[in-house]
Amino acid sequence: MPRWLDLFGLPVINLLLALIVSGLIVLAIGANPFAAIRAMGVGAFGDLYGIGYTLYYATNFIFTGLAVAIAFHAGLFNIGGEGQAYIGGLGAGLVALAFDHSLTMWPMIALGIAASALFGAGWAFVPAYLQAKRGSHIVITTIMFNFLAAALMVYLLVNVFRIPGSMEVVSRDFDASAGVPYVHELIGRIGIEMPTTPLNLAFLWALICCGLVWVYLWRSRGGYELRTAGLSPKAAQYAGISPNRVTIEAMLISGALAGCVGFNEILGNHRQLVLDFVAGAGFTGIAVALMGRNHPVGIILASLLFGALFQGGSEVAFEIPTITRDMIVVMQGLVILFSGALAYVNRPLLERAWRLYQSRRQSRPTPVVAPVSPAAAPDAPVVLAQETVTKAALPAPEVPAALPKPQPAPAPAPVSTPAPAAEPLEVVEAEIVTMGPDTGPAKAPDKLPWLQRSERAPADAASAGEAAAPAVAEPAGTDPAPKKKRGPKKSKRKPGEA
Repeated sequence: MPRWLDLFGLPVINLLLALIVSGLIVLAIGANPFAAIRAMGVGAFGDLYGIGYTLYYATNFIFTGLAVAIAFHAGLFNIGGEGQAYIGGLGAGLVALAFDHSLTMWPMIALGIAASALFGAGWAFVPAYLQAKRGSHIVITTIMFNFLAAALMVYLLVNVFRIPGSMEVVSRDFDASAGVPYVHELIGRIGIEMPTTPLNLAFLWALICCGLVWVYLWRSRGGYELRTAGLSPKAAQYAGISPNRVTIEAMLISGALAGCVGFNEILGNHRQLVLDFVAGAGFTGIAVALMGRNHPVGIILASLLFGALFQGGSEVAFEIPTITRDMIVVMQGLVILFSGALAYVNRPLLERAWRLYQSRRQSRPTPVVAPVSPAAAPDAPVVLAQETVTKAALPAPEVPAALPKPQPAPAPAPVSTPAPAAEPLEVVEAEIVTMGPDTGPAKAPDKLPWLQRSERAPADAASAGEAAAPAVAEPAGTDPAPKKKRGPKKSKRKPGEA
């Protein structure tokens, strides 16, 4: 199966199957599935308000999808994106609470990005160390650390950061300098009106992270070591790469990317510490990475799809009362199921269909056009019959009458050369002479025995027959020697005849 079919064809088929199953569920509750899909598309991309929310959700999915992809390339399964995003948001909130009165916006943005990445990487370091040094499974430890992060955030917001005298479990609001600029505010300065949405410049930082991940994985030595250790830890160790070191590095990068979700949510949207701001983005990132084939470009496209599902689902629940918010969650779960857990179930069927298409394409007879026979002109190139007919249909070019015909140049006078004298030949009949065992090997004639030059005298041929070697007496008791045969017969032709 070609690579383009694996990267694009298989995810599209999985998405279509998820939509078909979702449509059957919508049809079972008495609603029109086509109207639901249309309402979802209009709610996600119909206006600037829907586009803003779609890109805002897609920002979180890009961060978590990249985090899961980095771990996948290292042979790890990071399910701790939820907890790492929680702690990353905690780091961004701590920086904002500490420096929002003393720093301006851009230094606060830089500190917020660094704090969220460092806190997320620090939270992922403990499971990575346990996996590399103690053999603990990364899936178990990262799942448990999700609950630890949630419990830690509840404790801090209730006992440390809660506003005194308030029953709301949130921190105080940050100053304006600690907030990431909204996109609707930025494009409003250039005359483009856009409704208020939580989309902020963290989306631009997510796209930059995609480029950095691509450069790291496929254009750096560290990325090569990471992919090598993920494909074969034993081969990597034989090549001098430490799998334990790669495990820790991959989880640190993965945790830093997941922690940037907190930068988007805490500094970009809420601008205060709140509970449950991740909202399942860490688990959705697993499906995003699987659907995007762990490549940054595919992750961007899959994040836009899931962002459209989240935003469009809210619009469907508002437009069609029969479809509740729980039904939207079911539809999103089906897309995650077919794109994540069942991502490769349809691969054998797709490969079989591709082989069938290739075999039918190769067995299709190709039209053959009979060429013109080259018997009339062997040296002329062979052309197709259709080309010959086309050339024959064209009118022959006319020669202008005013042009005089070229006169042939006079042939040079023949030079008289003396004719070579005829060389008469004489045919001589000869017979094979069998020599005795003691006479020695016979010499092979230099020329054919029946072609001799006529310059030789007739006596030479006669003398050749008469000069036969005398017979040698055989000892008693041995077989008699073979009879001596006559030499070549004398030609009956007169001398000088050819």
